[in-house]
Amino acid sequence: MVTPAPFPPRRPAERSSVIVLVLVSMLFTAAALTAFIEKAGNDLLVEVRQADAKRLRQEAFSVLEVTLAVLEDFRQADGGLHSAAEGWSDPLGWAGWAPSENRTVDVSFQDESGKIPLRRADMNTLTNLFVYWQMSPSDAEKLADALEGWMQTGHVYTSALAPDYQDATIPYAEPARPMRSFSELASVAYAREVFFDENGLPNELFWRFVNDVSIFNYSQPNANGANGDVMAALGQYTDAQRQHIGDYLSGTGQYAQQGQNYFMNSGTLGAVAGLGGNANVFGTTISALRVNITVHDGRSQYRLSAVVSPQGGATINQTNATNPAAAASMSTSSASTSVTNTAQPSSRATGAKAAAAASQSINYPFTVLEIVEDDEIPQAPPAAPPPS
Repeated sequence: MVTPAPFPPRRPAERSSVIVLVLVSMLFTAAALTAFIEKAGNDLLVEVRQADAKRLRQEAFSVLEVTLAVLEDFRQADGGLHSAAEGWSDPLGWAGWAPSENRTVDVSFQDESGKIPLRRADMNTLTNLFVYWQMSPSDAEKLADALEGWMQTGHVYTSALAPDYQDATIPYAEPARPMRSFSELASVAYAREVFFDENGLPNELFWRFVNDVSIFNYSQPNANGANGDVMAALGQYTDAQRQHIGDYLSGTGQYAQQGQNYFMNSGTLGAVAGLGGNANVFGTTISALRVNITVHDGRSQYRLSAVVSPQGGATINQTNATNPAAAASMSTSSASTSVTNTAQPSSRATGAKAAAAASQSINYPFTVLEIVEDDEIPQAPPAAPPPS
């Protein structure tokens, strides 16, 4: 019987190669496992966040309904909403409503109708506003001219501005209707240079403009919610007069003994401001109110922002943009072609019409002009820290 020869012992170099291969395999395995864990962790975080948002969203809309119910009580009692100084600054406390266990809710308000309605702002008003921002008169007039040219039909530019919209990479024209979003400013000649930085991001003047004007439509700004810029641009009030108005509203200075107050008519506004200025351009009731709601649950939170209008208040801008060439083509086509439509309305159209008619009978006390949620809510970047 032949005995097989034993395997020769491994040389040191061969043993080292095996160890290196094992270590490299372990390294790639560890890297793959780490990448998998990181991806799984991110996916779990997204799922958790969506689940938290779904849970808190219902609470946020419940808070909105309670808030609107309280506002309607005050509106009926006082003949309209004027200012949070009337007593509705804490609607949940007034209603005795409490959130679910372990949750907290913040509710704040911003009088959207305290701003200048952009739809009704003329060249003079906008120029005054930008001059108050410390812009030179020529630059202020140029910026106002650019905005009016964007929004007004048949506007004739009065400054040295010459928009080149037709020469853009993708040619376009002024829509000749009021702005529906502040993002339109990025397309307006000269305005995009003023309101955006070199990276195309909104700058401080952009957010100041958002805080001073409104894209909603109403007749007069509410004096009780107007800031200093609006008082200066529209009412032509001096620094001293604006100080008197601010003291009256906040219950400070010479009005410290009476506490917070609000104007019920323009006559009181004129008396508090003193001689000069124009109180008649202001109203004293809220036409559009922004309700900001944040629901907290531990480290999770959900934000809701809604602009509501009381009956007879603000509306959205519904003017349609027009394309002159397309309009001319359509008019020619309609003039040369006459078609008799004998088709009967579909059951779906009839049902939709009936549903719309039914919704009008609810008599909901507010019209919701805008709702944005969570990450969709635009926020100005935090102010830069002062230089050390």
